[in-house]
Amino acid sequence: DPPAETQPQNPPPQPAPNAWQVIKGVLFRIFIIWVISSWFRRGPAPQDQSGPGGAPRVASRNLFPKDTLMNLHVYISEHEHFTDFNATSALFWEQHDLVYGDWTSGENSDGCYEHFAELDIPQSVQQNGSIYIHVYFTKSGFHPDPRQKALYRRLATVHMSRMINKYKRRRFQKTKNLLTGETEADPEMIKRAEDYGPVEVISHWHPNITINIVDDHTPWVKGSVPPPLDQYVKFDAVSGDYYPIIYFNDYWNLQKDYYPINESLASLPLRVSFCPLSLWRWQLYAAQSTKSPWNFLGDELYEQSDEEQDSVKVALLETNPYLLALTIIVSIVHSVFEFLAFKNDIQFWNSRQSLEGLSVRSVFFGVFQSFVVLLYILDNETNFVVQVSVFIGVLIDLWKITKVMDVRLDREHKVAGGFSPPQPSKTSPRTSSPRPKYMMIWRSGTCRGSSSRSWAAMRSTASCTWSTRAGTPGCSACSMASC
Repeated sequence: DPPAETQPQNPPPQPAPNAWQVIKGVLFRIFIIWVISSWFRRGPAPQDQSGPGGAPRVASRNLFPKDTLMNLHVYISEHEHFTDFNATSALFWEQHDLVYGDWTSGENSDGCYEHFAELDIPQSVQQNGSIYIHVYFTKSGFHPDPRQKALYRRLATVHMSRMINKYKRRRFQKTKNLLTGETEADPEMIKRAEDYGPVEVISHWHPNITINIVDDHTPWVKGSVPPPLDQYVKFDAVSGDYYPIIYFNDYWNLQKDYYPINESLASLPLRVSFCPLSLWRWQLYAAQSTKSPWNFLGDELYEQSDEEQDSVKVALLETNPYLLALTIIVSIVHSVFEFLAFKNDIQFWNSRQSLEGLSVRSVFFGVFQSFVVLLYILDNETNFVVQVSVFIGVLIDLWKITKVMDVRLDREHKVAGGFSPPQPSKTSPRTSSPRPKYMMIWRSGTCRGSSSRSWAAMRSTASCTWSTRAGTPGCSACSMASC
C-alpha cells in the first residue's frame, strides 16, 4: 500500500466559548486547582488539642442557641470600619424579633425578608470610590453600638462587613481599517483611553445582595474547622465559643447585570434580602468563593473565569436538567478523546522507524499553522481550555521537527544561542513527494486571498492582529482540505 501522508490538523477556533467549552473549562479548572493544591499545599500543622494544663480541648457551641430572638441592623457607609451608629442616614434597614433557625416566617413563609431603597451616594463613590455594607445581629434587647454600655454585650453581637461595589477592568481597543484608517470607536472612549490608558478600572454596581445566617449548631473545635469553612467560623477569644456564621451571598448576581458607577448617577438602587441558610448549601457556596486565593493564573484569567461562571449559572437556570447532564457527559467524553488524540499522535511519530512518505514541508507548515491559530485565540481571549489545548498542539508540532530533522546542541558551530543548523534526519527521505508541493501552492493562494479580503474589510488594532485574524481562515481551510 502506498504510504499515507500525515498532515497535522487543527479545528477552526471559535470566536466565543459555547456551553461545551464552558463546562470543559470548569472541569479543567477544578483539575488544575486540585493538582496545584496537592503539589504545593502541605497539610496544616497538627493542632494542639489540649487546653491549659494538658486537659483536652472542649468542643465549642454556638453563642446564639436555636430559636434565639434577634435584631438585624444594616448600615451603609463609605468607610470600611463603621462607628457612626447615631447617623440616621447610614441606617439602611432594621428588622426586629427575627428567630434564629426559623424557616417558616416572612411574606413567602420561607424565613426570608427583604428591604429595598434608593441610596444617595456621595461624590467620592461617584468618582470610583468604595461603599460598604455593615451587618449586625444582636440578641433581642441589645444594641450594636459599643458606646451604649447598658445595651451592648460583646457575646450578644455578631458583625460582618463587605464592600458591595465591584471593581472591573474595562479594556479599550481602537480598531481601524488598515487600508483606509477609518475607525468605529466612540470619540469619548478614545479620549478616555488617552487619559487613563488602554485598561481602566471602574467601580460597578449590582442592585441585589443576600444576607444569609447559617442555621448551624455543629460543635466546632477551634483549629480543626476544615477549609474553606475556617474563613467564616469566628471564635470568641475568651469563652472559646463561636459566633453565628454570616455569609454575603451574591453567587447568582450575573456579571452582565453590573453597571458602572459614575457622576451621572445621583442614587443607586439596593435590595437587601435576609434568609436562613443550611449548612450543606453554605458549604457549596463557600467552595465556589475560594477561587480568589487560587488566583495563580493572573487577574485577566480570573475575570474571564467570572464570565465563564456566568454561562454556567445561566445554563443551570435555563437549561433542561436532562440536557445539561447529557452535555456534561459528552464534554467529559470529548475531553478524553482529545487527550487520546494527542497520545496517539505522539505514539505514531515516536514509533516510526522510517519517515519515508512523510512530508518535511508539511511538518513545518503544520507548526506555522498551529502557531497562527494560537495567536488568534490569544488575541480573541478565547476559553482557557481551548488555549491550553492549542498550546499543547503547538508543542507536539514542534517536537515533530526533531523527528524529521537533526536538532542538537553544537558548541563548535553555534547558531541561535547554541543550536546547530537543522539537518535532514538520517531516517527521513531527502526528497518529498510532489503532492505536498502542489498542496502548498494551493494553500498559499488560499491564505493570500483571505488576507486580501480581510485587509479591506476587517478592523484590527494593529498589523499583527490583522495577520493572525487573516491567516487563521486560510490555515483552517488548508487543514480541512488536507483531511
